[in-house]
Amino acid sequence: QVQLVESGGGLVQAGGSLRLSCVTSGIIFSIRAVGWYRQAPGKQRELVATITSGGNTNYADSVKGRFTISRDNAKMTAVYLQMNRLKPEDTAVYYCNVMTGSYNYWGQGTQVTVSS
Repeated sequence: QVQLVESGGGLVQAGGSLRLSCVTSGIIFSIRAVGWYRQAPGKQRELVATITSGGNTNYADSVKGRFTISRDNAKMTAVYLQMNRLKPEDTAVYYCNVMTGSYNYWGQGTQVTVSS
């Protein structure tokens, strides 16, 4: 059974930090990339950052220099999103997305709320 468990969300003041985790299990295909997405109320889901099995990373312009995506190993059984200097506009539900060659898997989401 495929499981993606996200954690680390919460309420933080502007300028603070949070670290999100995405732990995967039960995925039999090789994971090619993992992405963090977010969706604010009334807005479309947007890409925040991705990391490939080779370690290549990509970030949305809005988070460059503040967020860092990392992984535990090349199998990417755990992927993290370190979020620094948080802003109120970072408030959203953050989702982990695991991409294999055949399937995409989504986590249940974790709420991040940044107060001004």
